[in-house]
Amino acid sequence: MTNSIGKRLEQYTNKRPQEVLLVTVEIANTSAALNNHEEDTIAVFKGFSSSLMRPTAFDPDVPVLPDEANILSIDRVASPYNPEAPRYIQQGLSWESMQALLLEVGV
Repeated sequence: MTNSIGKRLEQYTNKRPQEVLLVTVEIANTSAALNNHEEDTIAVFKGFSSSLMRPTAFDPDVPVLPDEANILSIDRVASPYNPEAPRYIQQGLSWESMQALLLEVGV
């Protein structure tokens, strides 16, 4: 598939609207002065992505999850998402495990 990781996760949540994905990633810092990585948590729900730790661009064509990001883990949470009392379906999925779920729904 030629779709980006972020787009595939968004398509997954379109097909499973009862789920919210919480994706923990490590993103390379693009500042020339800093040569490190930053962690981010991205919520993916009903075809949209939003960072829970940094501003999200208003333009939906600007990817929240860059393809070069390193996915540390993915949690599947029942919708509606309540950050104070999340109802986990599965926690700590690897990207490899998530790919199997993506294939199940055809994305």
